[in-house]
Amino acid sequence: MADNAAMTASSFDFDRYDHVRPIRWTGQALELLDQRVLPFSVDHVRCLDSDAVAAAIHNLTVRGAPAIGIAAAWGVVLAANAIDAGNGLDAAAALAPAMERLNAARPTAVNLAWALARMRKTLVAAGTDWRVVLTREAQAIEAEDLQANRKMGALGAGLIAPGSGVLTHCNTGSLATAGFGTALGVIRAGVAQGRIERVFAGETRPWNQGARLTVWELQQDGIDATLIADAAASHLMKTGQVQWVIVGADRICANGDTANKIGTYQLAIAARHHGLKFMVVAPSSTVDMGTASGELIEIEERDPAELLSFRGQRVVAEGVHAWNPVFDVTPHDLIDAIVTEKGVVERPDAGEMRALFEA
Repeated sequence: MADNAAMTASSFDFDRYDHVRPIRWTGQALELLDQRVLPFSVDHVRCLDSDAVAAAIHNLTVRGAPAIGIAAAWGVVLAANAIDAGNGLDAAAALAPAMERLNAARPTAVNLAWALARMRKTLVAAGTDWRVVLTREAQAIEAEDLQANRKMGALGAGLIAPGSGVLTHCNTGSLATAGFGTALGVIRAGVAQGRIERVFAGETRPWNQGARLTVWELQQDGIDATLIADAAASHLMKTGQVQWVIVGADRICANGDTANKIGTYQLAIAARHHGLKFMVVAPSSTVDMGTASGELIEIEERDPAELLSFRGQRVVAEGVHAWNPVFDVTPHDLIDAIVTEKGVVERPDAGEMRALFEA
């Protein structure tokens, strides 16, 4: 089924549904589309060193697991401007502190550590031309992500019956990747192929990535989407208007357990109760075969003020406390399909994951 989906999409004009780019490398600086101020302001934050990139990752100027990894790769290139080394091995040692600071910016997204490990491996093998090699590797990471997203879009869309409705959570589109998106890439491809007729997006509290980013991004591509409150998801499922829930991932474990934006787990439970299908879409760089199950994932917790305030204005009575985990873990037995550029794992478990990712 997956191969047929890729063939069906071979003539698909990807550029028609892919107009947004969150990351721009100028040669001297990394310019990041500031996702904190969308949709009413389209501004870019100019990063001139790796610490500025780390800060942008931590404060959600750039977000989405693949985009974080790409930004970190360019952060290493920027860090190289501050050191003097005769070969790649010496450069890797000198850049280690900057890489550690980048890696600490968002601990849950495995793409961040993956991209940094790839940059270090490239450096260690480089000679006196290590700066050129480093830049080429960052460019490759970004280009490969876009290519992977387009392939995943075709594969995932092939699983969806024509005329379907879908619900997505958080933002998994061009804003979260090099372009086209993961879960939103499947939705883009599904709309283009006439498989998806209705798109719903949850608001995704407390940062409202669905409300601020997803529906705006789809609007740029001429795709109509309906926004719902997070609390309306189960009721929507009950109406029969959606057949698939399609989400991204920040980490996929060896058994298929998946960490994603907080609220994903409850959507998977509700989808199973209502007989809907649940799809996770992420590049293979998000797969962490070294982590056996979701219980071992470090769940990032952010400042409770994000729940207690809105745009800097407190909206909750003084003395009230808040708990603000950013991710949750969806058990593999609630997932119908994991879609990566390497292929589709249906009804994932440890055996199915090994078959694809340890082949």
